Amino acid sequence: MTDTQGPGQVYRGKERRASGVYPMMRRKRRPWKRRSVRLRLKLFGLLGGIALAMTALILLLLNRGAPPVDPVAAMRRASIALETGNYHAAHDQARRAAAALPRSADAQMLLARTSLLLDEGVTAAAALDRAQAAGVPLSRTLAMRVESLILQGDLEGAQDAVDRMPEVSDADMRRARARLVQAREGNDRKVRAILAALVTAYPGDARGWTDLGRSRFGAGDMSGAAAAAQRAVALAPADPAALTLRGEIVRARYGLIAALPWFRAALQRDAYYHPALIKYAATLGDNGQASAALAASRAALVSRPGSPQAYFIQAVIAARAGRYGLAQHLLQLTGGRLRRVPAGELLEGALAYAQGRPQLAVRAWGRLVTMQPMNVAARQLLAAAQIDTGDRAAASATLSPIVARPDAEGYALRLAARAAAGRDDGAAAGLLDRAARGQPGRSTVFLPDQSAADLLAQAAQTPDDPTYAIAVLRALASTGRGAVAVARAQALVRASPGAPAAQLALGDVLSGVGRMPEAITAYARAADLTFDEPTMLRLVEGYGRTARTRDAAVGLGLYLSQNPQSVAARRLLGQWQLRAGTWDAAIETLEGLRVQMGSHDVALIRDLALAYAGAGDGVVARRYGALAYRLAPMNAAVADAYGVALMAAGEGEGARQLFDKALALAPGDPAIMAHRAAL
Repeated sequence: MTDTQGPGQVYRGKERRASGVYPMMRRKRRPWKRRSVRLRLKLFGLLGGIALAMTALILLLLNRGAPPVDPVAAMRRASIALETGNYHAAHDQARRAAAALPRSADAQMLLARTSLLLDEGVTAAAALDRAQAAGVPLSRTLAMRVESLILQGDLEGAQDAVDRMPEVSDADMRRARARLVQAREGNDRKVRAILAALVTAYPGDARGWTDLGRSRFGAGDMSGAAAAAQRAVALAPADPAALTLRGEIVRARYGLIAALPWFRAALQRDAYYHPALIKYAATLGDNGQASAALAASRAALVSRPGSPQAYFIQAVIAARAGRYGLAQHLLQLTGGRLRRVPAGELLEGALAYAQGRPQLAVRAWGRLVTMQPMNVAARQLLAAAQIDTGDRAAASATLSPIVARPDAEGYALRLAARAAAGRDDGAAAGLLDRAARGQPGRSTVFLPDQSAADLLAQAAQTPDDPTYAIAVLRALASTGRGAVAVARAQALVRASPGAPAAQLALGDVLSGVGRMPEAITAYARAADLTFDEPTMLRLVEGYGRTARTRDAAVGLGLYLSQNPQSVAARRLLGQWQLRAGTWDAAIETLEGLRVQMGSHDVALIRDLALAYAGAGDGVVARRYGALAYRLAPMNAAVADAYGVALMAAGEGEGARQLFDKALALAPGDPAIMAHRAAL
């Protein structure tokens, strides 16, 4: 530093040299950086080593805390679980025992048995292979081998196993043969014959009774199915398969509410028994308990991941809530495994139609009508979708069996008029006139598409099956051969006394020839077998036509107690409440239906107008009356109801004009004349 430099100048010089005049000076800091990186790496390595050591210590403690599997104890626990009906717990313990003793014949056979109870065919087959390697004779594995191969879809292999069975078969072998016949041939009569012989030879075989009950149930023999299921439950009261079957039969015979305790009983034995979870969820959903149904379906997916039935139930719940996109996604998760099933086709078409894709709806509902050609609601849905796609000719053909009936409802007639619009034959105008009158004729037999001769030839191949014989009875009744139809229906009942379809067919034929008291007897027998909605409606109508109003009320009340969500039963109840003048009760019933069905049903809106008018609420009555009148201005009953509503609202002149119009549309109607006189 010279004498002329001050302290500040020296400092600025050092600063300048450090900042760029002598750049090489900065490199002296790099060793410090390298040492810092090495220090951090060492630190991370030390921490990683500590973490690994702690993980190993935790694993060691966990392994020390879990005692080794005692295969003998595991097999004992599996046997106890089987006796108490807990299939999943039994399978879990059997799997542990088989893993600990891979060469134990008893452990492998137990694993195979519990695997079959859970429909795990692959696991069962592997266990049977190990059992045979451990010295189990082939004959002891054949019955279970057949079931495992059927579950895997190898029907040829299952047939080969059946062919190796000895002439004298035990109960397991006979049961396996019946299941193979069902899987390969679908011959229900042959299956029932095998199972009937089985339970005759082995009356204490609970699984045989369960299989027989399910076969009878599928064939419509409700009485025989109930007897077999009751016997199975008596022999094996803890078996969830028998309890589930009993619940299904009780649901079909008596209703939703009565079936729930049986499904709960099965789930108390095994909380993840898939068939019981599916039936329980479906029953809860049909009873309006969506949250509980959703929980049960989720448990079913835990029990059997990817369950198409569980996804379908969830799709139905989503569709009912208006979440069509979610419902479509859930339906796709079924992988098409519910295709060709009526409920699946109905939902698929409904979702497509709700999302503005009528072409897809036509495909789905077309398949549904093919499966159920006499399903009036399905035909109406298909026709609506066909009209939206522009195929009016196809819609007219779809609706022709409905509009040919004198009791065709207004909605079907208006649909048919839309389909016939633009034609020169005046068909549309005639259909609209019928819909406007709102006075359907008497109900008649749904006419089959085929001739009586063709149907007789087909039914001759299955003389004791009511499913094929009913079409013959309809054809005979429709061609005026009522006496022949009655004789054939009585023969059908004698051949299948436990089939409600046969009793209903007899009742329909007797009703068609004017023998209503005898028809009621047949309907009552059908109701004892299966008290479903069609049976209830027939029975109630029969009681009403023979002035047995008390019996009709008891029948309707019993049905509603088990099926509180039934639209048809609630509509009938609302009409009865209107006639009885219990206005508040009628309003409650009808408003619940309106919330569920919307405000486009003319008859429902008309009834609401009458109910509010009777209750003295003219303001609300007038609104409903005006809405019904906008929907069907040429309907005499609607014009009359609107007049009653205006009268309750104090608008006498308007009411008079509507009563006059109603009388012009339906001259001499006593109800309309009474309202006009009251004004």
